[in-house]
Amino acid sequence: MRARKPQRLPLIDFLKVVASQLIVLHHLALYGPMADHVAPLMPALMGWLADPARMVVQVFLVVGGYLAALGLAPNGQLREPTRVGSRLVERYLRLALPLVLALLLAIAAASVARGWMDHPSVPEPPRVMQVVWHLLLAQDLVGEEALSAGIWYVSIDLQLYAALLLWLALVSASAKGRDAARRALPWGVVGAVAWSALYVNRDTHWDISAPYFFAANGLGVLVAWARSSRAARLAFGVAVASVLLGLWLEWRDRLALATVLALVLWQAQSTRSGRAALPGSLGARVLDPLHHLGRISYAVFLLHFPVCLVVNAAFTAFVPADPWPQAVGLLLAWGGSVAAGAVFHHVAEAPVVRWISRCRAAGWRLERPSMTGLGQRP
Repeated sequence: MRARKPQRLPLIDFLKVVASQLIVLHHLALYGPMADHVAPLMPALMGWLADPARMVVQVFLVVGGYLAALGLAPNGQLREPTRVGSRLVERYLRLALPLVLALLLAIAAASVARGWMDHPSVPEPPRVMQVVWHLLLAQDLVGEEALSAGIWYVSIDLQLYAALLLWLALVSASAKGRDAARRALPWGVVGAVAWSALYVNRDTHWDISAPYFFAANGLGVLVAWARSSRAARLAFGVAVASVLLGLWLEWRDRLALATVLALVLWQAQSTRSGRAALPGSLGARVLDPLHHLGRISYAVFLLHFPVCLVVNAAFTAFVPADPWPQAVGLLLAWGGSVAAGAVFHHVAEAPVVRWISRCRAAGWRLERPSMTGLGQRP
C-alpha cells in the first residue's frame, strides 16, 4: 500500500508565500541603485518596503516554531526515542547544503556586480574564514559580514530548532511516563517565551542569537500543541499573557505582529479553516499554485539576493537611470528571483530533502549509544 501524502496546510503555505515575496521586495527596496531611482514614482510604497516590511520575518519565526513542534512532538507527545544528534544534523544538512550552493552563486554574482557598479550593497570578495563561518552558520556570532542577504535568519533557525530539540531531550530524560512528559513539555517553552518577551527581546544586543527570538518562535510551538489538551491551551494562554505584559512594559511592533499571527493560527486551527480546501477544480486551481510557491519559499529566500544583485548591476551599467526603466528592472529582479528559486528547489533543495529522507529511513544513527535515550520545519 502506498503511503498517503501528508496533508498540506493552506494557511501555512499562504503565510510562507506572502512572507517570502515581501522579503524579496524588502531587499530590492533596501539594496541597490534601482530602488533609489524608482522611489520618486512611489515614495510611500518604497519607504514601506524598505523598513516596516522587514517585520515580515515574524511570519517565518512563528510558522517555523509551529512546523518544528509538529515534526518533533506532534500533538504534544514525544516521539521515542528522541534522537538529538541525528535530528540536529538532519536539520543542519537541510538548511546548509542548499545554502552552500546559494553562497557560491552569491559570491559569483558579487564578482560580476563589482565590474558593473560601485555600490555599498555589493559584498567584498570573501576571505576563507569568512566562508567557513558561514558554512557553520555562525557568521553573526563571530562578527563576520554576511555574504548574502538574510543568511542571519538561517543561523537563527538552526539555533531555535536546537533549543527546542534539547528541551524535548531534557523532558524525555527526566519525566516519568509519557503523560508526565506531555504535561511538562509546554511549560519550558512558556518560560522561554516569557524570558524573551520580558527581558531578552528588549535588548537588541541579543539579536544575533536564538533567545532574542524565543517569544515569537515559542508562540508558534505552543499553537501547534494547543489543540492537543486543555493544559496545552492553558500554557499557550499564559505565554500570550506574558508577551502582552512585555509589550505593556515596552511596545515592539515586531512582537505584536508575532502575537497576532500566533492568535490567527490558533483560531484557524480551532475552526479547521487552516486546513480547509476549496471545492472541486476551483480548489485545485487556487491551492496547487499556493502549495508550489510555499514549497519553493526557502529556495526563493536563498536565491533572491544574487539575482537582485546582478539585475541591479546590469540596469545600473546599461539602462538609463530614469524611474520607469528602472522600475522594469525591479519587476524583472522580483520575477527572476521567483523563477530562480523554482529551478533551485528542483535541482538542489528537493534532492537534498529526498537524500535526508532516505538516510533516515535507512536508520542512520549519528549520536553515541549513550545518548539514545535523550529526549523541522518539515
